[in-house]
Amino acid sequence: MRIVSYLFILSGLFAITACGPEGTNETADKAMAEVATMPETEQPAGFAESVEQAHAKDAFKAYEAIQFDIQLFFGGRERLNGTLTLSTDSRQGLIATKEGKKIYFQDDKIYFAPDTENVAGTRFSAYTWPYFFMLPYKLNDPGTVWNDYPDKSMNGENYLTHKLSFEPGTGDAPDDWYVVYADEESELLQVAAYIVTAGQSQEEAEKDPHAIEYLKYEAVQGIPIATAWKFWGWQADQGLTDQLGEAQLSNIQMLKETGEVFTPPTDFIEG
Repeated sequence: MRIVSYLFILSGLFAITACGPEGTNETADKAMAEVATMPETEQPAGFAESVEQAHAKDAFKAYEAIQFDIQLFFGGRERLNGTLTLSTDSRQGLIATKEGKKIYFQDDKIYFAPDTENVAGTRFSAYTWPYFFMLPYKLNDPGTVWNDYPDKSMNGENYLTHKLSFEPGTGDAPDDWYVVYADEESELLQVAAYIVTAGQSQEEAEKDPHAIEYLKYEAVQGIPIATAWKFWGWQADQGLTDQLGEAQLSNIQMLKETGEVFTPPTDFIEG
């Protein structure tokens, strides 16, 4: 599954929950324009490969799946409290909430109980949180284009930083771009700033960029996993601005076998 498979769904979250500045000032507009128009001169793929290696991608892929509990808040409200089981190739997943609800996904299809009322919200949940978790392992997906990003500092810290964009026709939103920040020493992913162009132009999307910050890495079977996330507003000339949300991950397990865990009940509806 490509890195941009879930981006259409992501736009719904931040249209509802964003609480950062409503617009950008002249300096921020100029900085954002520079990000968008940065020359697409091809650079070696070493940055993405180094980050994936730091995240022990090969060791991660040696397992069939990963499972963890997650509690996530946005705008002061709990948005998710449950257990995620995800195949390491990102093609299948199961979200089981503390209330007993289950959502399955297989590639671009989701499966949910017949009494589900909010299908759009269900599809959003099925893809959004797995996408954020799997990001460090998807940096070399087909269609990705990497270029140097000259501003290596953010909020007083220095990083290894590159810009990620996409070849035309890649996934649902090839006009999206990311600015990816990795730790200078460990090369672990620290922050990914991004825009979501689904349903709007690149210019409109650049008025409200966001970022996810990966924190509190812990080793699970030798694989570094960020056990805390924070979501932020982001500006090219300011870095992280207002905090939008946060999540805690716990009880992380690597699974050699999953059996029928990704098979939905026969009465579930395909969406």
